[in-house]
Formats: sequence, C-alpha cells, structure tokens
Amino acid sequence: MGQFTGKIAILGSGNIGLSLAKGLVKANYVQAGQISLTRRNVSKLAPYAELGYHVSADNAAVVAAAEVIVLAVLPQQLNLLMEEIASVIDIKKHVVISVASGVSCADIRNKLKEGLEVIRAMPNTAIAIGQSMTCVATDNASPEHTEEVSKMFETVGAVVKINEDLMTAATALCACGIAFFLRAIRAASQGGVEIGFHADEALKMAVQTAKGAADLLLQMKSHPEQEIDKVTSPKGCTIAGLNEMEHNGFSSSLIKGIKLSAIKAGALYTKE
Repeated sequence: MGQFTGKIAILGSGNIGLSLAKGLVKANYVQAGQISLTRRNVSKLAPYAELGYHVSADNAAVVAAAEVIVLAVLPQQLNLLMEEIASVIDIKKHVVISVASGVSCADIRNKLKEGLEVIRAMPNTAIAIGQSMTCVATDNASPEHTEEVSKMFETVGAVVKINEDLMTAATALCACGIAFFLRAIRAASQGGVEIGFHADEALKMAVQTAKGAADLLLQMKSHPEQEIDKVTSPKGCTIAGLNEMEHNGFSSSLIKGIKLSAIKAGALYTKE
C-alpha cells in the first residue's frame, strides 16, 4: 500500500485517467474501491463500476471525500473543473496532481487555494500498456508527497523528476514524442514496401526493429552512436543509408519538430 492511505479521485476519466487507475490497482497500490472516477457522461464508466471503482459525475462530492486529486482533463476544460471543486479544497488534507499540459502549479493554486500542494505529471499514451515515460515536477509539494506521486506513476511506466520550468519541454519530447517515433516507424515500413515487402510484413519488421533498437539502449545502457558503430562497416550499406538520410535533414527535422512542439505546448492553456 502507498503512503496515500485515503481515497484517490481521478477527475476526467479519459485514456490517461483510466490507465492510471488500472495501473494503480494492478500493482496493488490501492484497491479499486479507493479510486473514484468522474466524467460528465457517467454511463461510459459502467464497466469500471462493475470492477469496483466508485464512479460519479459530481466532481465536488468526490473531491470532498478524497485525499489525492488527479486533474486529468484537457487544458481547455481545466478552468471549469477547478471552479466546480474550489470550494471543497482543503489544503491540510488534499494533494493535487495535474496532468494538464502547459498549466503551472501556481496557475492551479490561483484557481483553487493558496498553499495547496500541487504536483504536475506529464505521462504519454504508452501509459495504456504500462510503458509511459512520465515526467513529474512541483514548486511547493513536500519531498514525501512528490516521491509518492512518482511511485503512483511508476505503476504505469518510467518516471523522471524534473524542474517545473522544463515541463513543456518534457511534453514535446515524451508526450508528442510518441507520435514522432511512430511516424519514423511508419516511414521505415513504407520504405520496406518500396523494396519488395507486403505492407503488413514491412510494418511488423519495422516495428520489431524499432523496439529492438530502444531495448538495446535500455538494457545495455549504451549510447545510440555506440550501437550505430556496430552496424556500420566501412563502405557498407548502413552508413550509405544513414548519410543519405542525414543529407536530407533527418536529425535536424526531428530536432526542429521537437522545438516547435515545445513552443506550442506552452500555449495550450489560457489563465482566464
């Protein structure tokens, strides 16, 4: 059992909220009955009610009964949600976790209550299979609570604690980043079709090759260039392909895309 012994309220139970709930229960961090899930259309949560989760459309009531509050709505919906729950926030009892990108801890305290402990978490869609890369940051929460939030997200993947001013950068690299790597895999599979494979074969081959590349780095704890050196022989086919891609801006386009995503991620939420 975790340090958070009370109830956990997940407000806005979309993909991320539901994946976190499932991960916490699967890892025995809490029982399903300790988690409350909310969304406007409660009928969509019926399967979760059958599994023992508490489901509700009443955000304020759920918050009043909980200790940990996860704000899991889109940045555009966050202000409305915070208005609903502000009156029942108790800074002595509540710890708030926000997964809304581009919204600072200070922004959340301004709308809820000064002195409230707020921790931001930025997971990615691989949370659905317990393989998220989640970045965690805070400007005022206790080390104990921050550690506990890290443990919560470790039930659904890897966690790195960062400074809050790097949160939008983390959004671009980890959350948007899933799409960048997926597009690279898709492009590789299209190259595979052009050189003779059926589409389904080419995709399977590209996917497993990409997974192998990632696992090599994770398990060997090596640097990409170290592994690249093992594949590139003098005058060989690998270096020819790599250099052709570099001449066409492969690395620089990825870097520029990540930079632009970071700029956009910082502008998703409006304070008013």
